[in-house]
Amino acid sequence: MKRSAFIVVAGAAGLWPKRAAAQSFDELLRAAIGRIPATVGVYGRTMAPGAPLVAYNANVSFPSASTIKVLIMLTAFRLAENDPSVMSKVIASGGGRTVHELILPMIQVSDNAAANILITHFGFDVINATARHAGMKHTALRRHFLDTTAILRHHDNRTTPEDMAQLLFQIERGTREGIRTVASPPSCRAMIQIMLEQTDRDKIPAGIPHGVAVANKTGELTGTRADIAIVDPFGMSPYVLAVYTKNLDDWNGGASGIANISRLVYRRVAGTML
Repeated sequence: MKRSAFIVVAGAAGLWPKRAAAQSFDELLRAAIGRIPATVGVYGRTMAPGAPLVAYNANVSFPSASTIKVLIMLTAFRLAENDPSVMSKVIASGGGRTVHELILPMIQVSDNAAANILITHFGFDVINATARHAGMKHTALRRHFLDTTAILRHHDNRTTPEDMAQLLFQIERGTREGIRTVASPPSCRAMIQIMLEQTDRDKIPAGIPHGVAVANKTGELTGTRADIAIVDPFGMSPYVLAVYTKNLDDWNGGASGIANISRLVYRRVAGTML
């Protein structure tokens, strides 16, 4: 497994002796990452200023898989802020569904057909311009989903754990502080509400206690499993987490490994780390 600089910062200062807590979290997290038969990237942070909770291969490029659909959703909401008719526009190739009606399955059940219709409707240039505006320096939408020719040429959509986590941070911040970040506060809140209805819950949400809200978007390709999430959005202690894998040898081990990482980060934030 590829190794890189590993950054860990206490998520709730003053709850433990700083040195012992950091070492304990560091060791446990390293072990959880080491058990995943893949190259792994992780980035997590609370809403507080300062260093992240964890940054491991945070700026390494990974196939985004379906996590990049959040960027497509953001594009739609940003355009709708200037032209409210964007969301209600009926797309003929979408079976008579509106843009908003296509966003829901794209995010909540990861409908690739809906995503492809929206990519064609908005265009690659507009979606990638949204990424640049959001400060996502290492993210690019390069192909439609299930494009066999592009897949065989390894022409993947790409991102980094930090890019995606920072995008979710700005969405949560816009909602929480009532300020414009990557979109207006109402748009940010609406996007979180859509992600809260995500149906794939076997990765980051699987490591979170029952009853804690998680707004997430998963991604899966051959050799890749990923998940990005806002944990406890609208709550007292929200944080964002992005976990990516590539060169994955064990499909189920990827999901359970991401859940284990999620569990450790949650315990760190909640102050229950041993």
